[in-house]
Amino acid sequence: MSRVRQPPLVTGISPNEGTSWTKVTIRGENLGTGPADLVGLSICGHNCLLTAEWMSASKIVCRVGPAKDDKGEIIVSTKSGGHGTSTVSFKLLKAEKIGILDQSAVWVDEMNYYDMRTDRYKGISPLSLRPSNPLGIDFDKGKVPLKDLEALFPGVSGEFTSENFSATWYLIENHSVTSFDQLRMAASNLKKQATKKNEGSLAYVKGGLSTFFEAQDALAAIHQRLESDGTERVEGSMTQRLENVLNRASDTADTLFQEVLGRKDKADSTRNALNVLQRFKFLFNLPLNIERNIQKGDYDVVINDYEKAKSLFSNTEVSVFKKVYAEVETRIGALKILLLDKLLETPSTLHDQKRYIRYLSDLHASGDPAWQCISAQHKWILGLMQNCKEEFINYQRGELNTHTPLDLEGDPRPSAFSRIRDTAPLNKGGILHTPRHSTWHYETPQQVQFVEKLSDVVIGQLPNFWKLWISYVNGSLFSETGEKSGQVEKSKKNARQRQNDFKKMIEEVTHRLVKLVRGALLPSTLTELELRLFGGWENKTELTGPWLTQVIHIVRIIFEALVALEIPNDLLQVIQDLLLELRHHCLLVTLHHTAEDVKRVAEKEDWVVDNEGITSLPAQFEQCMVQMLQSLKEPMETKPGEVNVRNTHTLHYHRISFIYVNYSMSVDLASPNLFSGIQEDFCPTLEQRLLIILSNCQYLEKHTFLNLAEHFERHGFTGTEKITRVTVHAVKELDESLFDAYIERKSDPIVGSLEPGIYAGHFDWRDCGTPTGVRNYLKEALVNIITVHAEVFTVSKDLVPRVLSRIIEGVAEEMSRLMQCVSSFSKNGAIQARLEIDSLRDAVASYLSSESHASFKQALEVLPQLHNGNKIHDEKCQPLLNKFKSSMQLQLTCFQPSNVQPVKR
Repeated sequence: MSRVRQPPLVTGISPNEGTSWTKVTIRGENLGTGPADLVGLSICGHNCLLTAEWMSASKIVCRVGPAKDDKGEIIVSTKSGGHGTSTVSFKLLKAEKIGILDQSAVWVDEMNYYDMRTDRYKGISPLSLRPSNPLGIDFDKGKVPLKDLEALFPGVSGEFTSENFSATWYLIENHSVTSFDQLRMAASNLKKQATKKNEGSLAYVKGGLSTFFEAQDALAAIHQRLESDGTERVEGSMTQRLENVLNRASDTADTLFQEVLGRKDKADSTRNALNVLQRFKFLFNLPLNIERNIQKGDYDVVINDYEKAKSLFSNTEVSVFKKVYAEVETRIGALKILLLDKLLETPSTLHDQKRYIRYLSDLHASGDPAWQCISAQHKWILGLMQNCKEEFINYQRGELNTHTPLDLEGDPRPSAFSRIRDTAPLNKGGILHTPRHSTWHYETPQQVQFVEKLSDVVIGQLPNFWKLWISYVNGSLFSETGEKSGQVEKSKKNARQRQNDFKKMIEEVTHRLVKLVRGALLPSTLTELELRLFGGWENKTELTGPWLTQVIHIVRIIFEALVALEIPNDLLQVIQDLLLELRHHCLLVTLHHTAEDVKRVAEKEDWVVDNEGITSLPAQFEQCMVQMLQSLKEPMETKPGEVNVRNTHTLHYHRISFIYVNYSMSVDLASPNLFSGIQEDFCPTLEQRLLIILSNCQYLEKHTFLNLAEHFERHGFTGTEKITRVTVHAVKELDESLFDAYIERKSDPIVGSLEPGIYAGHFDWRDCGTPTGVRNYLKEALVNIITVHAEVFTVSKDLVPRVLSRIIEGVAEEMSRLMQCVSSFSKNGAIQARLEIDSLRDAVASYLSSESHASFKQALEVLPQLHNGNKIHDEKCQPLLNKFKSSMQLQLTCFQPSNVQPVKR
């Protein structure tokens, strides 16, 4: 269903008053979709459709006809909208019937004056009423070149006012793709126009027919009288008398109308002057209009008016026109200087730069404004980058409030970086700028802030700089006027000649960026001369891995932004090289700082164990390693086109693990107060600290290193098996060393007390009384073992089997040695020895190892075999053995854990 259009509405007419045949411009809404859609136009009740020229849906131009009403509305009728309305009116000024000698306050157009002879107004020229579209349908031009038409129709023209007008040419040029129905409508329109013209001419002839007959009769009568008289110059003849009458009438007329004719001449002169002013008022008002439009910034209007004046008056020979045109040229020269200054002014948007270049191109400014703008932008970007560094250096030195950085020419004015920083923020898609805490600038190192600001400058300015060059290369900086004048081809030619110069500009910007970043973060990679230009930072503390990671992220964003502009890769290689060095530097710094942090982990030992028998030290170490891996995620990541550095620092990870083992575990065991614990009243003994470290080592081996291996693999590292294997071996060596130290401290006193206890009171195996039970030395040894059990169990129950098995091995070995050293046993001595060996073996049976079993077996084999030995042994020893177990039942309970198995290491 087609959409119903609103009826036409006239909202303005200019001028709003005038005489008949005044040309007016009608403005409004819904004034038709085309010339064919306009079916009616009346002003003050008079039909003006014949002179109407449809311009657009909001504009119609026509001439006011000789309406009867003095004031009336403007009514427009269209096919699509119907009969319209008007919110304005037109006042028709009617001049009275004025003769050539009468005075009047109303200006009478010479094209429409009152002829007293015919008692009617003289009509205007039919050409002035000629519509611009004689067919009355929309133009529908095809793509037939003008050259082809000239070749097909030589000697003729498609202009319908030309003497050599060709209808075929006109139709091909303006209606090559018009439908047949539209052409039929055009033929109908032509017939209507021809009918109207024929009727108008015939009516005009009919109206003046009586005058023609009167003139014909008068001329015929005069002719007959002259023929009948037959004389011409004879005195007294009719001809002579007529001549005298005419001469007297002429003299009388000259006398009567001398003053009138003089006024007429003056009026003619005034009218001619007014006509000149009216006709050429555009030129006379142009200097003032140029000045006003420049002040308003309407440069397009100025250029259009100048082009019009140039086409009309550039070659004039009239002195007054020359004078005015020279003033116009002076104003245009000042405009060129103004536009060039605005073009080279910084900062400026890409849109404004293109606009000013187009203006200067249309004004045919000397030189190459586009290249001048490119050069100025290049210098400005370099200045921004350098001033950015100077501001941060001065701030670092505390001179920001007392020193203002100079610009490139040394003028003491605010730097370009300050100007761009105080204006609207640069949009980079929201990648770099994230909401930060208000104290962020005080927490972030100056070098990191500098790199971020430098990235703002590069990402904010270099894309527009590159786009300006691309526009310069493809000629899109110029208007249609520039294309017609050949400036596009000239621009492309200049761009081809200056490609190397622009390439050097991009190289200079990228090298300046890289050197400024190197001066802030990698000063050792610059020469002494480059350091003076791009360095100057007071690096009191080295940046940590996370800050370097942020710098790498920023530089990658810069690189990606420049790659998106399709800048050649060879121009961006220096940024790739910078990224590679920053990644290597970040790896080394992160590894070094992690090693230092691992060293300091031991200083945080509080010796407080949890339910698993470990302190916070393994967790702190694991946290350090995980943080290191997270810090290395950005520098280890390989973006397209970057070098893979993932597997180049595997040995450093092993070193960190080894440093942890050596520095956090190998503490000064002889100084119990070396580390201040969280609990001030808790100060572990040397043996307790040995057990705690052994428990930590065991946890490292079984859990921490496996967790770290998973973290390494999750972050994409390979070869972690070797790291884990080497680290576990180092932990085992440390574990064995500390375990031996603890066993030595605990086992030696117990083993050393056996021999003195056995022979206490001058005991002799060859001469001893009947056994009455297990002697006290063995009970003391068991109590000492129980004490060790309690100490180990308090720290870590997992260490109990391992520690007790080793201590019992030493005790069993010592018992075997002592039995082998006895030269002979009496019967009672053999029973006593077997009782004590069996009692000891049965008490610690849960912690016996193969070595312990062998030692006890050797000790028993040394004892002499009694007659019916087993029976005697059972009769003598078993009651005593049961008595021993019964008396020490409570003590021996700790040797029988339900879920503890002996550990073999």
